[in-house]
Amino acid sequence: MRDSLVAAAFQLFLERGYEQTTVDEIVALAGVGRRSFFRYFPSKEDVVFPDHERCLAEMNDFLGKDNGNSSGEGGGADDPVARVCDAARVVLRMYAENPTFSVQRYRLTKKVPGLRTYELSVVWRYERALAEYLRGRFAGRRDGTLRADVIAAAVVAAHNNGLRSWLRSDGQSDASAEVDHALAHVQQVFGPDPGPVGPAQEPADEPVKEPAGDDVIVVISRRGAPMWRVVQEVETALGRNPD
Repeated sequence: MRDSLVAAAFQLFLERGYEQTTVDEIVALAGVGRRSFFRYFPSKEDVVFPDHERCLAEMNDFLGKDNGNSSGEGGGADDPVARVCDAARVVLRMYAENPTFSVQRYRLTKKVPGLRTYELSVVWRYERALAEYLRGRFAGRRDGTLRADVIAAAVVAAHNNGLRSWLRSDGQSDASAEVDHALAHVQQVFGPDPGPVGPAQEPADEPVKEPAGDDVIVVISRRGAPMWRVVQEVETALGRNPD
């Protein structure tokens, strides 16, 4: 029934437009009642993104299985950056499972501002899940929270960049290659993890070194002053008593 509702909704969205389609029309085409629709989808927006709840749960499950000494598909052992990159690939697989539907949704979302806003809220939930995992891995480290949040945002941005490249090709290019290429930049910049570090410390003060060689004295004298006056000013600057 859930799949029937999604199929009916997208058929109407493509024929009439998203804004012009009502929930009543969707359930009528699917042959079910309104109550059945809202049992699966809290709103009309949710029927456009039917798999994100399941995907988010799968990604959290994937991250939860990390014992801190795992090797991801894209990195070495005990590399949390590789782990979150692999978690992003869990999301990619959801899109790649049904290229036709994913491309249709991409085109629809581009046309409807409300759906773009909804999509941003979904993306933020993925980013938050990645950041929470990284915060746990970087706990007690210098700038651990900052590092976690920045890497999580970078992973999401890289994944979305590769994903959109694939969607813009109407699903004809290699989705995995597109995303792997983008995520490689994240791992190049942020991984492997540098390991524990202590609290931030101020650098030790270095002794001030006296300049080598003779002192340099700059004397400003009035134009036309006699030479003896200039010499006197220089000697005074040097701390010598003129004769």
